[in-house]
Amino acid sequence: MKDIISVVIPAYNREKQIGRCLDSLLSQSYEHMEIIVVNDGSTDNTKQILDDYQKQYPDKLIAIHTENRGVSEARNAGIERVSGKYMGFIDSDDYVAKDMYEKLYAKITEDDFDVVACNSLSIYPDRKDIVNSGMYDYQDNHELLIDAYTVLWNKLYKTEIVKNYRFKPNVWYEDVLILNQIYPEIKKVAGISDVGYYYVQNEGSITYTYNDKLYQLVENMDDLVDYYKQHGYYDDYRDELEYTYVRYLFGTFIKRLAKAKDYKKFKEGTRYVMKKVNEQFPSYKKNKYLNEKNGKSTYLKQFNLLLATVIYFKEKNKMN
Repeated sequence: MKDIISVVIPAYNREKQIGRCLDSLLSQSYEHMEIIVVNDGSTDNTKQILDDYQKQYPDKLIAIHTENRGVSEARNAGIERVSGKYMGFIDSDDYVAKDMYEKLYAKITEDDFDVVACNSLSIYPDRKDIVNSGMYDYQDNHELLIDAYTVLWNKLYKTEIVKNYRFKPNVWYEDVLILNQIYPEIKKVAGISDVGYYYVQNEGSITYTYNDKLYQLVENMDDLVDYYKQHGYYDDYRDELEYTYVRYLFGTFIKRLAKAKDYKKFKEGTRYVMKKVNEQFPSYKKNKYLNEKNGKSTYLKQFNLLLATVIYFKEKNKMN
């Protein structure tokens, strides 16, 4: 018998989407699947839908019902139940190609990789964008912090690696924190060029809206720096960690902050992350990755309030 692949799905009030997600898994060309769905205290019909699926597929689907504790705790509850040699994560409003796990399994067993990834398709209300996984047959796992698309769901992992970690509860960008914590443990990674994951965006997602919880990204990045120091990774990964810290605060944070309607709030947030970067990494402009000749590195190295303001008003014009 082939190895079992366990897939963990957190679900909260997804009665309209969960069926599509589960159907895409139950129809996988790779048959040896264990689907673990954690209903995070849904108040709609999600629980009944999951119970119905479990009755129909008792050998394949495990439905766990918990009180509402958030997506991180739901994933943690799922990890506790995983029994497969390999595992993956899916968000309940997304779905996957029929052969995604067959292809990822073929790749991960090809050369005993720790993690493999596929490309994904981001589906927006007005467009569709293919996103490269950023994972190749790396010779050095330091590159993961620089190039990898830091999302959970387009990947297949060795369970023995992920089982040792838990998601930080009640925060946004919990996947950014845990994946960057795991990267030093990963020695062999690879990617395939196929689009396997369909990432469904909606106007209520954090990509589209501003919320003060955005500041939890900064908190997570500070936690990441502390984690690397506490576990003895800091000196070896300092350049990559510094670049990652700057990229998330001057890149992801500012891009999301630009959704704020109040320019004063935007300006305060911009000054805050500039202060944080200079406190954590006062010599960041000397970072070797920020001195590479490309547009992203130039933007991050030269970042200032004026440049941020241009981004803000560009975003406002786009929204209008």
